[in-house]
Amino acid sequence: MLWSLVVNISRRRYVIAMSDLQASTAAGQRGPADHSIRDQIIDAADDHFGRYGYGKTTVADLAKAIGFSKAYIYKFFTSKQAIGEAICSRCLGTVTAAVHQSLSEGRSATDKLRRLFRTITVTTADIAFRDRKIYEIAAYSCAEKWPSAMAYLDEIGGILTAIIQEGRQAGEFERKTPIDEAVRAIMLVYQPFMNPVMLQYNLDAIPDGANEVASLVLRSLAP
Repeated sequence: MLWSLVVNISRRRYVIAMSDLQASTAAGQRGPADHSIRDQIIDAADDHFGRYGYGKTTVADLAKAIGFSKAYIYKFFTSKQAIGEAICSRCLGTVTAAVHQSLSEGRSATDKLRRLFRTITVTTADIAFRDRKIYEIAAYSCAEKWPSAMAYLDEIGGILTAIIQEGRQAGEFERKTPIDEAVRAIMLVYQPFMNPVMLQYNLDAIPDGANEVASLVLRSLAP
């Protein structure tokens, strides 16, 4: 996958990126974009999935737990996956918000890259493994390549692209490697600390392992 989206790391562009991320998950949603009932369904589903698991829950189970009819839920969501995607989008929005907050305090491209790796790892681990049932939704989103997960990867790839460009302009990073190739390679190297399915096997390596990967990547980027 080519990471062609270049994200300017600022509050203004962050709002735009988050709007794109939310729009990407709206395909499975029906009715007005801003509706309190939809939010109630998402909140209740988040709680229900957290208690019983995403895989074992049907829309009928969810409707019974919420107190709505199944047909009424289908007025707002086309499927259980659409509800799961809405929850997934919330979680990923928390990660990207933490990333942008951390990067706003970065002193250089090198510092920002370290902050990017560390923030993604710590925040993802906190969200996905604070409750193992929430991890299940994250695992589904990665395994089935939900649009919300793909949009998130695009956004992180864009942020990484912007950091590398900044580093090249400042003379911190080499300029010979095509930038899309560099971004793809870095994203692949960082998967064990970014992908929840893989991260579960590396929890004991947080944050030291993530810092070591960042150091390795920075050495490869050195001019």
